[in-house]
Amino acid sequence: MFDTTSSLPPMPGVGYKPQHYSAIRDDPAPVGWLEVHAENYMGDGGRPLAQLRALSERFPISVHGVGLSIGGPDRLDPDHLARLKHLVGWLNPASFSEHLAWSTHDSAFLNDLLPLPYTPDTLARVCDHIDEVQEALGRRMLLENPSSYLAFAESKLDETGFLQEIARRTGCGLLLDVNNVFVSATNLGYSPQDYIAGFPMAAVGEIHLAGHDEDHDDFGAPLLIDSHGREVAEPVWALLDMVLDRAGPLPLLIEWDNDVPDWPVLAAEAERAARALTRVAA
Repeated sequence: MFDTTSSLPPMPGVGYKPQHYSAIRDDPAPVGWLEVHAENYMGDGGRPLAQLRALSERFPISVHGVGLSIGGPDRLDPDHLARLKHLVGWLNPASFSEHLAWSTHDSAFLNDLLPLPYTPDTLARVCDHIDEVQEALGRRMLLENPSSYLAFAESKLDETGFLQEIARRTGCGLLLDVNNVFVSATNLGYSPQDYIAGFPMAAVGEIHLAGHDEDHDDFGAPLLIDSHGREVAEPVWALLDMVLDRAGPLPLLIEWDNDVPDWPVLAAEAERAARALTRVAA
């Protein structure tokens, strides 16, 4: 059994971008920790790794993977897993997480995080993959709920039940992305509040917030895109309050991966997250 405690503080964190290095170094308030995408730091040497090493001396680091294809039909890529193990080995991050999604087929890598049906077969496969990752890394991982744009007719379990059973079987933790909940609920026509009410909060080790774009499908219905390219929407902030009322203060990340703004804009989002955490702590 792996250590299930997290060394991320129950404070706001931000997804680290190199253009913010000087600002974070000089005045990081209110940010208490940083997240990096694993695949950006699997090389050898260079400025990115030098900056990450320097930041890791001051901040807890969360490593977030986007390329393991945890839900894929094939075995995990052993080379990718080996590179991830090397990164986690020298960095010793406070947390490691991945997505409940798939992104590979045969030898092809698809530049997207694709949904999967919630069936006993996929449940068993995902659990096997998580067991393999946790054994290779020697630590517990967190699994993130997806943003969805369609549902599979063959799904036998709802998403919250699927995630709860994965956590029970593997001992992994869960990463609750509140924006993903709102995006999926809008696109698939269910209540985000009901989803949060049924989520296994005891397994949650980290919370994510991000912005989304609004569109319409071919029938004129609302369609939300998990773009990570703007401020967090007001309904997502409201949903966060419901999450924190149930879960209490937890590490809370602001993600902004596209159209990245200047540091003061991102810091303002982190400051709002800090106020939400302060409210529930009080």
